[in-house]
Order: sequence, then structure tokens, then C-alpha cells
Amino acid sequence: MSDVHPLVERPPRSVVAVVGVLLVVAPLVLPSFQTYLLTEVLALALFATGFNLLYGYTGLLSFGHAMFFGTAGYTVGIFMRDVAPGLGLGGATPLVGFLIAGVLGVLVAVAVAVPVGYLSVRLEEIYFAMITLSFSMALYVLAIQNYLGLTNGSDGFSVILGTATLGGFDLALYDRVTYYYLTLLVVAPAMYLLWRIVRSPFGLVSEAIRENAERTGALGVGVRTHRWAAFVVSALFTGVAGVLIAPLHGSLSPGANLHWSISAEPVIITVFGGPYTFIGPTIGAFFFEYIRWGITQFPVLEAHWQLIFGTLILGIVLFAPRGVSGFVSWVVSRATGGESA
Repeated sequence: MSDVHPLVERPPRSVVAVVGVLLVVAPLVLPSFQTYLLTEVLALALFATGFNLLYGYTGLLSFGHAMFFGTAGYTVGIFMRDVAPGLGLGGATPLVGFLIAGVLGVLVAVAVAVPVGYLSVRLEEIYFAMITLSFSMALYVLAIQNYLGLTNGSDGFSVILGTATLGGFDLALYDRVTYYYLTLLVVAPAMYLLWRIVRSPFGLVSEAIRENAERTGALGVGVRTHRWAAFVVSALFTGVAGVLIAPLHGSLSPGANLHWSISAEPVIITVFGGPYTFIGPTIGAFFFEYIRWGITQFPVLEAHWQLIFGTLILGIVLFAPRGVSGFVSWVVSRATGGESA
């Protein structure tokens, strides 16, 4: 069970408000690249939190979430490349096209998740992880082969958002500050919705299944059906993250969007931040991105960044098995003289 201190798991509204204000103000004072980095943190936080609904709350480790992340991104890219220019909506075409593409991207991710999840939840533990990995890599191979000429194979293609004209006002969607606010407008309600899900009866049943699936099933819960539902919901939010990442990176390719290593990112982020708390993946995404960026600032470290990063992860696993959020919880508990919940 979670041993996260209440002040960490459910911070006061004043703290949430301060964080919200900082997120709104941040791009107005940060350099351009830091705005880009923070935008990526937001998208990865959503990616990892959606993944954690399946892993940390339901107890299923998936190595196939790249298929939902990538299919959503590819749907956006293909729609913006082949369909959006012909919408005939004048200056509003770039924005409306992206909104339509985003919705379609999430729907495609869910459409992939329904049959894949139906088959995958019949297995457990390492077998579940391996079958999700197999499905994901099969989709990766299809993208590499460039069937129907949609993906451009291993070369991939660019995803560049244009400038939307609304009421005589030009909105450059490719601008980093503009895209940051667009990302924030999507991520904030998505994270709130995820929070409501994990605090709902659905989330409580998921935790019960994680702790003891047999006993939960004996109480009349359809364990397999619930796992399937958690799988699909997790894929939905992963799809939203994939939609946001594609224009941010400005390109799509099988290696960068569908490879198994992309599925490993939310696993690493969640373990880093803490899988048994809602805020853990967000903390993990922040540290994951900024530690990677910090390493690149030193050529000596950058030459061996895998070793440095691997050592940090090993340290977390050995000395803070509940991640950074668990360590923070311990510090708060000691400071307040209480015990973790």
C-alpha cells in the first residue's frame, strides 16, 4: 500500500495555486529552450501519469505504451500533412485542423488499445509485459515498412504547425510560448480528470486488484474486465500525450515515436518519481528531463550520459524504492513529527 504522507499526496490548495501560477508565468520569464523543455515535461508528466494508472494503481507493467503514444502522434502528423490543407477554413485551418487531428489521434489510440488490451489482460506479470511489448514492436515494424506510403519509413516526416488567423489576430502555433500555453490548456484538465479517476471507486477497485486480485475477484469484481478498462483509459491519456509531443518535436519517425525504448520512458519516469502516488510521475518527469538536460551541459558527462543516468536510477531503486515522492514524503513526515499515511 502507499505510504505517502498526506501533505505530499494531497497538497494544500494554496500550494496547488502557487504551482499553477508559476506554470502560467514561467514562459514569460524563461529562455526559449527552457520553455520548450518545460512543455516536454508537461507532456511526459501526462504520459507517465496515464501509464501509472495501469502500473502503479492496477499493478500491470506494460512495455507497449509506445504504440498508443506513436499512433496518436502519427495520426496528427498524417492528418496535418494530407487532410488539413484541404479543409478550406481559411486562416483558421491550422488551429481547427490540429484540434480535429488531436481528437482523431486519441480515438485511434483507443481503437488500438481495445483489442490489444482485450488480449493482453488474459496474461499477468512478465507475460503481460512481454505481450504488450510484442504488439508494440509489431506496430513499429509496420511503420518502418511504410505500408500505404503513410509513414515514410525510417526517415519519418515533419510536423510543422502553421499560423492561424482568428478575428484578424495571428496565432503562431509553432511559437514555443504559444504551444506551451496550448499544451498547458490540455494537460491541466487531463491531469485533473486522471486525479478524479484514481480517487473514484474505479481507482479504488484498481488498487484492490493490485494488492490482491484473487480476493477482489471473490468479492464479485470482474478483475479481467476492470483491467481491460484500465488499459484502455491509460491508452487514452497516453494518446493525448502523443498528440502533444508530435508538433513539439516537429517530426515523426518510428525510432522516436514507436520504438520499445519510448515505452521504457514512462516506466523509468514513474519509478524515478514514485509509482504509488499520483504526483510521483509528474515529479519523475521533471527530474527526468532536467537531469538529462543538466548532463548535456558538461561534455565529459554527456559522453557517458547512459552510465550517469543509469547510476542515478540504480541509486533511486536501492535507496529510495518509492521514488523521489517517497523520499519527500519521508522528509515531510520527519519534519512534521508524524508518520506516513
